[in-house]
Amino acid sequence: MKTKKALLKKLFFTLLVLPMAFNFSVLAQDVNQLLLKDYHPVSIYKIPVTHVDKAIYPVIDIHSHDYAKTDEDVTQWVKNMDACGIQKTIILSGNTGDKFDATIKKYARFSDRFDIWCGFDYTGFDKPGYGSVAVKELERCFKMGAKGVGELSDKGFGAGYSALQPDKVMHFDDPRMSPLFKKCAELHLPINIHVADPIWMYEKMDANNDGLMNAETWKIDSSKPGIYGFDALIQTLENVVKNNPKTTFIACHFANLNHDIRKLGEMLDKYSNLYADISARYAESATIPRTMDAFYEKYQDRLLYGTDMGYDSPMYRITFRILETNDEHFYEAGISTYHWAMNGFGLRKEVLQKLYNGNAAGILKKSL
Repeated sequence: MKTKKALLKKLFFTLLVLPMAFNFSVLAQDVNQLLLKDYHPVSIYKIPVTHVDKAIYPVIDIHSHDYAKTDEDVTQWVKNMDACGIQKTIILSGNTGDKFDATIKKYARFSDRFDIWCGFDYTGFDKPGYGSVAVKELERCFKMGAKGVGELSDKGFGAGYSALQPDKVMHFDDPRMSPLFKKCAELHLPINIHVADPIWMYEKMDANNDGLMNAETWKIDSSKPGIYGFDALIQTLENVVKNNPKTTFIACHFANLNHDIRKLGEMLDKYSNLYADISARYAESATIPRTMDAFYEKYQDRLLYGTDMGYDSPMYRITFRILETNDEHFYEAGISTYHWAMNGFGLRKEVLQKLYNGNAAGILKKSL
């Protein structure tokens, strides 16, 4: 009898106590062995937490992508938009040809809720006559229903990664692209343009890089031949905006100038055909709330709301919290892999109305 009780006691210890001890040892982790990727800080401040379920004004999301895989996904997306106050979403497909046509078809049931933008066809960009051929495809996409162009991207490797020909590079200010930009002006098609990536991706991956937790994943070695560095890429943006004054450009992600927002302001001051969307740079801007509040105030007529982070309702609501509230020191893993705490901007209602829909509506009206 005593032996049986002893066995039961030992079994109880094995099944219950040992796992608890193991879990405790995990929780009491040696911080000297903690990896950066495993660090997930949680704010302990007892301060206001504001939940914003629906934006204060109807929203035009100027920067999203073809995230829906099925018709059911599209339907769910619209439900999420309704719940959060998203009036319209711009799908930056970047596609041409059959891929663009398929994207138009996918969202056709909700054509009043989604605008589809096309891309540029880079096929044969290194061959004579490229410009005229690409313009014809642009005109075809326009007839199919394209309301704009984008997202065009150059992170240093060339426009459209130069059609995957790294030895033959074409950046946005290349003369071969000029006919396309001029045709966009003629057709009143705004262009969403992505140059560079956040500066941390171009810096050394070492202990001094305060964006290291994200930069290591997206790092770009601009020391390699043919790859443009950050400053060179920003210059291509300024060149193309200056050389095409009748074309409307939207520099997405604050032109990746969150670390030097003054530079973006200088370009906005100089070029009336330039706008900036705020998509996917909430973490980079919510660390400097006073600076950003002043920037939004000064450039309230030139900034556009965007997400670029899927279509789940919690994602939209995080962006509203940052823009509308004065909440401080909070972490939102849903939109960021940085270890930076975020803060709300508490933007004025007039600024929010322009940001959420007023500025975008003016741009889209021209493309009708």
